[in-house]
Amino acid sequence: MLTIYGVYRSRSARVYWMAEELGIEFQSVPVLQANRLANPLSPDAPVNTLSPEFLALNPMALIPAIKDGDLVLNESLAINLYLARKYGGELGGKTVEEDGLMTMWTVWAVSELDGNTGKIVSTYDNGKENTEAGRAVIDVACRTMKRPLSVLEKQLDGKDWIVGGRFTVVDLNIAEVLRYAQSETSLFEAHPNIDAWIKRCQARPAYLEMQRKRSLEPIEI
Repeated sequence: MLTIYGVYRSRSARVYWMAEELGIEFQSVPVLQANRLANPLSPDAPVNTLSPEFLALNPMALIPAIKDGDLVLNESLAINLYLARKYGGELGGKTVEEDGLMTMWTVWAVSELDGNTGKIVSTYDNGKENTEAGRAVIDVACRTMKRPLSVLEKQLDGKDWIVGGRFTVVDLNIAEVLRYAQSETSLFEAHPNIDAWIKRCQARPAYLEMQRKRSLEPIEI
């Protein structure tokens, strides 16, 4: 059985969404982010990213991680590409060419978007979105994403999905990267194809189920 280590209120959410899309049985092992705990190394601390048993799985001390049989994988988007190749059916590539495009667009999301969407969500998580410094960070991140978003906007022109004319792992991966920037509504209003596409992604039953489970997790520990 596939085992997912993480919590829904983290980047693990994208792996949980993928598992829901695939309809495969999985076990979820809660692993909290160490920075959410006052003393993550305390003997009575819940399992977290600095716990020895988790560090044995991912020495980078980050969630998510998965164990599938004897295979251990880290890095959320790479995990999803693996799951699509092994279990994906329609979510994975039907040809080598489709598989290559899905890998390309996923790497593109990491290199062109992820750092900036991460800065946006971190600014909100730290309660600085209404400060001068916080707004400056958000504004720079949005400006930096202007060119890559114009590329994605063009890719989606006249299309519902990014590759293959169907919802695939690459739609899920990129939608999850961009979810961290959805607070900036003007960014999406300026790119109507992206706006319509991400709404289609987030209307899927598997996404809604992932969000339902996420809502059950406490925000504060």
